[in-house]
Amino acid sequence: MPAFRYKARDQAGSLKTGILQTNGREAAILQLDGMGFIPILVEEQREQFNWQELLDRFRPIKSDDLIVLSRQLATLVNAGIPLLRGIDALAMQTEHPRLQRVLASIRHDLEAGTSLAEAFARHPDVFDGLYVSLVRAGEAAGVLDQMLERLAILAEHDADVKSKVKSATRYPKIVVVAVLIACVVMFTFVLPKFMTMFATLKLELPLPTRILIGANDLFQQYWWLGAAIGVGTVVAVKRYLRTPAGALWWDTVKLKLPVFGAIFLKSALSRFSRVFGTLVRSGLPILETLEIVGSTVGNRRIAQVVTEIRSRVQSGQGIAETMKETKLFPPVLLQLISTGEESGKLEELLIKVSQYYDRDVDFLVRRLSASLEPLLLLVVGGIVLFLALAIFMPWWNMVGAIRGG
Repeated sequence: MPAFRYKARDQAGSLKTGILQTNGREAAILQLDGMGFIPILVEEQREQFNWQELLDRFRPIKSDDLIVLSRQLATLVNAGIPLLRGIDALAMQTEHPRLQRVLASIRHDLEAGTSLAEAFARHPDVFDGLYVSLVRAGEAAGVLDQMLERLAILAEHDADVKSKVKSATRYPKIVVVAVLIACVVMFTFVLPKFMTMFATLKLELPLPTRILIGANDLFQQYWWLGAAIGVGTVVAVKRYLRTPAGALWWDTVKLKLPVFGAIFLKSALSRFSRVFGTLVRSGLPILETLEIVGSTVGNRRIAQVVTEIRSRVQSGQGIAETMKETKLFPPVLLQLISTGEESGKLEELLIKVSQYYDRDVDFLVRRLSASLEPLLLLVVGGIVLFLALAIFMPWWNMVGAIRGG
């Protein structure tokens, strides 16, 4: 479909520019008129290689962009503004080039008669299955604004949890990177000078010094091989983790890590409970709900378990009973889900479970830095002590030999 670049003025006289994808120039002018704009210039955009557009394709649409989009669209729908005009307004307001193109494509699909959920589903890299399913449920029940608001709340919750985990792990990452840089600088500039001096000493060098000399020789002669092995290992691991088997293995390992495993598990359970409760409240069938939850829980091991639960529920078993057999979910979650099934208030109890795990994750994240600091100090102190002994012990031995002589 051709794209048309335009310049137009709104009713207040402000100049507006942008790009529209329509079937022709006249259709673009009619679309601008429907948006309340007075066209000044409408010309077809020539097909040419555009570096900026190529770079925009690799610029991801972040969760913050979707949060703002969902809230704005919910406000427009609640105000009774038609979807076409609402999408036009959002496309004009956003400063994200890729999101602007996505909204233009959605508007074209709506003009062709597709539903909003179907239009969103054509952009799976932007709108996941959860987003599309809730929008479809909102359109069917006439509560689209409420569903969009719930999507914004879910996205804010996920972004908040990720931000807390990143904040807690930022200090350990900085320390590890600093130690690696210090070691590279030490082996490259400092140790060679000491090695030259040690070579002139006619004393038997202590074990730490001999180990350091050997490590320095290996680094000086085979650093390129070590770098090649390191890069190759990173590339191979990343490729393996992109495979279904590799991704499942890594997600399983993450749940069993000594310090971070509890955070990953409870974060995933919080998202599982919140998404599950939101979908149940939206009135979706339980089998469709479990399918969506499995694809959006954020951990493939838990997703695999949810798929097993869905199969057993389809055969007539209860949710809580099936979850208990998997031996993955904690007793408190199983008890509340069982109570929710019996009382008919499953969605309310699931939201409470999510809030419970949110508080638990907050506590674990706050304690994370305090737990890692002693370990980091021990590692860094050990490295510094080894280097100090390896460098200064020969001098102490030489001084002792001189005094003894």
